[in-house]
Amino acid sequence: MSQPEGEVTRLLAELREGKKDAVNQLVPLVYSELRKMAGAYMQREQSGHTLQATALVNEAFLRMAGGDAGKLENRAHFFAIAANSMRQVLLDHARHRHAAKRGGDHAQKVDLDAELLVDHDSLNDVLVVNELLERLEKLDPRQGRLVELRFFAGLTTEETAEAMGVSPATVKREWRSAKAWLNREMAAK
Repeated sequence: MSQPEGEVTRLLAELREGKKDAVNQLVPLVYSELRKMAGAYMQREQSGHTLQATALVNEAFLRMAGGDAGKLENRAHFFAIAANSMRQVLLDHARHRHAAKRGGDHAQKVDLDAELLVDHDSLNDVLVVNELLERLEKLDPRQGRLVELRFFAGLTTEETAEAMGVSPATVKREWRSAKAWLNREMAAK
């Protein structure tokens, strides 16, 4: 993530203090990184998806602004919340488009490889991973957050470590464990 952490954190502190004009300075600092995250999400979607990366950024930002934006602590926290917001936008979109059916056998064909190069056959894949992620979050909240940041937001090991406040070695270890659990659960479906 390219912008200085201090500047984003400073602007978030100003927002917490009620300085509404800080958002006008914050948006240009974070937009390109949000666009990159949205692009990572959209690469995993089927071709012809009706949402575009820009729309995903805008919708996620609106959700963040409408929520507890004043509680964002720092740059890493901001991007973690942004990743969650983007995930929720895509999930809502997938649920809306596929309310009647879950996709049968095709819904189980998601591969959580180390490079995060996932080729989704349909939006149902995202729903399956999300269902499993919700179960994982109940078992191990930290691993659940890690999967959200790595798989859904497409963050690198180092970016994930920064967002979670842990070492890259911890991220690698937890990622291996979380992938093994998810793949085992997907195979059992």
